[in-house]
Amino acid sequence: MTLDRVVEIKARLGLHFDAPLIVVAGTNGKGSTCAMLEAIALQAGYRVGLYSKPHLVHFEERCRVNGQMVSAYELLPHFAAVEEARGDTSLTYFEFTTLAIARLLSKAPLDLAILEVGLGGRLDAVNAFDADCSVITSIDIDHVGYLGPDRESIGSEKAHIMRTGKPAIVSDPSPPRSVLDHAKRTGADLWLVGRDFNCSGDKQQWAWAGRSKRFNALGYPALRGANQLINASGALAAFEALRDRLPITAQAVRTGLAMVELPGRFQIVAGQPTLVLDVAHNPHAVAALTQSLDQMGFFPRTHAVFGAMHDKDIAGILARIAPLVDHWHFTDLPVARAASAADLAQLHATLALKGPGPVTVAQHAGPLAAFAAARAGADPADRIVVFGSFHTVGGVLKNGVPRLTGKHTA
Repeated sequence: MTLDRVVEIKARLGLHFDAPLIVVAGTNGKGSTCAMLEAIALQAGYRVGLYSKPHLVHFEERCRVNGQMVSAYELLPHFAAVEEARGDTSLTYFEFTTLAIARLLSKAPLDLAILEVGLGGRLDAVNAFDADCSVITSIDIDHVGYLGPDRESIGSEKAHIMRTGKPAIVSDPSPPRSVLDHAKRTGADLWLVGRDFNCSGDKQQWAWAGRSKRFNALGYPALRGANQLINASGALAAFEALRDRLPITAQAVRTGLAMVELPGRFQIVAGQPTLVLDVAHNPHAVAALTQSLDQMGFFPRTHAVFGAMHDKDIAGILARIAPLVDHWHFTDLPVARAASAADLAQLHATLALKGPGPVTVAQHAGPLAAFAAARAGADPADRIVVFGSFHTVGGVLKNGVPRLTGKHTA
């Protein structure tokens, strides 16, 4: 696998961006960082295009223009253009769809384009485009079969989105040496958290400082979770790096962070019982989820709905969150890569994991069935946590956000 085919078809399409382009990679925090970049830029009055992936329910979620999801009808001519341009050249699903969405965004009247990398960076189709500013969020072990077995090898893959002479924002507080070395070899303008930008705050507000810009008295991001402040810091560093082309005000930052939305990232749905939705699907992300859950307050019992791909570190995931979970609802997922509910239950039993009290385990044929069982077994004061693969959370959201209004109420 190389980028040669994508670069060739990109050239045939004459595909390029006139607006500044920000490319975001990382193991965790990519989607949140992209959402914050979009929200702040919109509040600053800019026209913004965003490509993010994967989707939760509808494919069209992957492309937004000025904060609105594009329609399938709008995408059709761009899929047709890629199909015509590729000729006999084969493309993967992700390469084909990336080119189609990039073509739509490139033809829209934008002031800023944001592209989220999917897997890695070096060979991801997004890397066929030269970023005016790259952002690398937290790096942890995931997709080891494609990216390597440790943070150093994974960091090297992600660092390839950097470009010579262009700002490269790294919001991981402890980046692998491979990221720093690649920045030096490439000649990128490296921005490190703790050196080139930082944040501080108390329970009421926080402040951010960059190389020459400060924002004080900021409200915390509307996105909940233990790592969202560091994601916000990386987004603000990107705006400072592009300040000559995309100046922003403190008011745009405050309003953007207050209004930012991203389904499935520690999304709390108030009701009886309380519902938490999170696409955490590796140990690092689940550790952050566990910390956030632990800070929510008291719930008599926690019911977990979980499904994941079989190539994830499922043992590590279960071990981190098990101390908070009373009742497990493992689910099959409608993809070949998924671990079965039976496999998940067997691994849980093998690990002999303890919960806060007596633990029960159930198996289900799909996320909606697992969620329905969790809902039926939960008291109004309890908490249901749906987490793991995008297919798990998306499966629960396929008919809309559930509204929980008591044990025997529809």
